[in-house]
Parts: sequence; C-alpha cells; structure tokens
Amino acid sequence: MVKFVKFVFIGGAATLLQFFLLGLFVEFGGLIPVVASAISYVSSATFNYAANYYLTFASQTSHRQTLPKFIVTICIGLAFSTSVFAIFLHFLEKHILHNSHLLQSAYLIAQLFATLLTLILNFVMHKFWIYKK
Repeated sequence: MVKFVKFVFIGGAATLLQFFLLGLFVEFGGLIPVVASAISYVSSATFNYAANYYLTFASQTSHRQTLPKFIVTICIGLAFSTSVFAIFLHFLEKHILHNSHLLQSAYLIAQLFATLLTLILNFVMHKFWIYKK
C-alpha cells in the first residue's frame, strides 16, 4: 500500500507536468490536442521513471535491465493513453460539449479521463514487470 501511495504521489507530480505541457503545447505551441497529449505524456515519463526507480520501488536492478522494460511500458501507456484521449475528446466534442462554452477545454477533460485509466495500467506494469524483485 505504501508503494501505491508513493506511486500515486509521483504520478501526480508527473501528471501536473503533463497537464502543464499539454496546455502549453496547445495554447501557445499551436499543436493539435492529440499530438500535444502524446508529446506531454512522453515528456513526463522521464521524471516518472527516475522518481519511481529511486523512490517508489528503490530498485537495486540496473538501468540496463529496467530501462528497456520502462520504454516498452511507456510505449504501451502512450498508445493506450493517446487512444483513450482521442476517443474521449471526439466523444466530448461531438456529443456532450458541442454547443457549450466548455468546448475549448474539452482536451483537458479528455486528458483527465485518459490519465485516470492509464494510472491503473502503469502501476500494474511497474509493480509486476519493471521493478519486480
């Protein structure tokens, strides 16, 4: 349970970084939300890897063993998160928010859903594969 709390805390910090970058890329970088979401996901993953390696799982395993697994996990998480994001964004824009003042914030709402679902997938992959003792 303690590991999960640490994982969630570090994930929260990485998520804040991801949301910050997402907003920055969309609002000031002119990127489309799906691309911005993918880039911000990958960007926050570097922080996430280091923090979880040293703090959550206190891994004694070499980076040579954990990093390739983490990269696979990031690729799976990226595909999952980006897919969920795109689906939710499309659904929100077409069916829920199409006539609402919240339409401009649809990408942030979609990211919230994608982040919550990806959290579960990432924890399972970290605990049972990357940092398995």
